[in-house]
Amino acid sequence: MPKAPTIPTEFSRVLIKLSGEALMGKRSHGVDPVTTLAIARSIADIHNRGVQVALVVGGGNIFRGLAASAAGMDRGTADYMGMLATLINALALHDAFTKIHIPVRVQSAINAPQVAEPYIRQKAIRHMEKGRIIILACGVGSPYFTTDTAAALRAVEIGAQAILKATKVNGVYDKDPKKYKTAKRYDRISYDEALRKKLRVMDMTAFAMCRDNHMPIIIFDFFKKGNLQKVIAGENIGTCVY
Repeated sequence: MPKAPTIPTEFSRVLIKLSGEALMGKRSHGVDPVTTLAIARSIADIHNRGVQVALVVGGGNIFRGLAASAAGMDRGTADYMGMLATLINALALHDAFTKIHIPVRVQSAINAPQVAEPYIRQKAIRHMEKGRIIILACGVGSPYFTTDTAAALRAVEIGAQAILKATKVNGVYDKDPKKYKTAKRYDRISYDEALRKKLRVMDMTAFAMCRDNHMPIIIFDFFKKGNLQKVIAGENIGTCVY
């Protein structure tokens, strides 16, 4: 049986997984610059404290490959369109970080030299060591993989101590807390227990990659002021899957 990872009491290198919808604010689709700037400021706070940060952002606010595939579009084409949507979001975040004078680089798994560097593992690590935030766009560069899987793969590759899954909920529950007042939030739960209880933490490919590489996943409410800083400090915020 693989041993559980030692979860740091304080993090120095993390990968933050953001949904594309997080950038919408109150809009029904697209990118809200005010919300995106607020997200950048929150992440800049931990960066300024010396934490090395990588970001993977989804593209669901612009285009959902799976939904288009279900509606009849070729799955490969739809997924590539979804990957390009993540690049649009990455550029929006890049602009926000630049506005607040935070050094940042976008690396893309799909070749787009006019707007992003190609993803190169050692270069990504070097950027972080030099104090730059890196935004990793276009998933893994191939269709049939989600941005959850991209986040898991990149976190392992760059030696992150954990994936911080930034959501609008405060953790993982045993049942829907909106429907059941008795719903229990897990502070910590093992990969095996999460699988046994069929808790939807990430898609199965991403989940298996994290489990096999002993990569903790922390699911927390990113939008509650101070939560990101508390997670970085090792406080018991949200749910840790280990």
